[in-house]
Amino acid sequence: MPEQNSFPPEVDHTRPNPARIYDYGLGGHHNFAADRDQFEKLLEVDPDARLVVSANRAFLRRAVRYCLRQGITQFLDLGSGIPTVGNVHEAAHQLNPRARVVYVDNEPIAVAHTRRLLRENENAEIVQADLRDPDAILGAPETQRLLDLSKPVGLMMVAVLHWVPSADVAGLLSRYREVLAPGSYLAISHLTSEHLPEQMGEVEDVFAETTEPVVYRPRSEAVKLFEGFELVPPGVVYTSQWQSEPYEMVEPPERTKIWAAVGRKL
Repeated sequence: MPEQNSFPPEVDHTRPNPARIYDYGLGGHHNFAADRDQFEKLLEVDPDARLVVSANRAFLRRAVRYCLRQGITQFLDLGSGIPTVGNVHEAAHQLNPRARVVYVDNEPIAVAHTRRLLRENENAEIVQADLRDPDAILGAPETQRLLDLSKPVGLMMVAVLHWVPSADVAGLLSRYREVLAPGSYLAISHLTSEHLPEQMGEVEDVFAETTEPVVYRPRSEAVKLFEGFELVPPGVVYTSQWQSEPYEMVEPPERTKIWAAVGRKL
């Protein structure tokens, strides 16, 4: 586990943070007691919490591989969190070691650990910024060095938009969409309470105690997030249903609690 004196002083070790909670749920080690305790609270109200995070990470890997098969060689991963096993550059470099990846996160521990992890990797870097500040991200030296926005990009927004208030989402997606070249891909996964409202209400209460309260969206709103993009089959489905292998399927699929889809910019 990280030592409290080994990270920037702005890190609040006493208040749980979703990125670190997610890291713990995936079996990572870059989290604090408050994060671990909060995940244990999640397990009390949702015994499938570990399944939720692992199915979401599996979707991320499949989406990256799909983009690579379509000829995408560069990725922008917004709200990347702490890069535990199966992150974007690992999945990408298995198929194309020259694929370029820019991670973006505003959580200091996620940024510090990612920089250490990528220290000797010329094809991947991280930008410390809030995804709600597209100009800062797109203008960052790391982005300018690694990404050519005149060519198609894989834009990953996996398990991140449910931390963005409803009023911000449409304008935010519009800003990113306008800079993406035709043929770019957008991957989104998003928590929902649509089929399990009572249980997810309890989950919402748990996240209300963290640095980032959660916002749920139904499938109809998840579809709208892909305005200007053509959805790749099978469209907006639960994470374990998106182009998965039989062993990755979950029954019933709503146990994964997260919508997922990939779209191609027209």
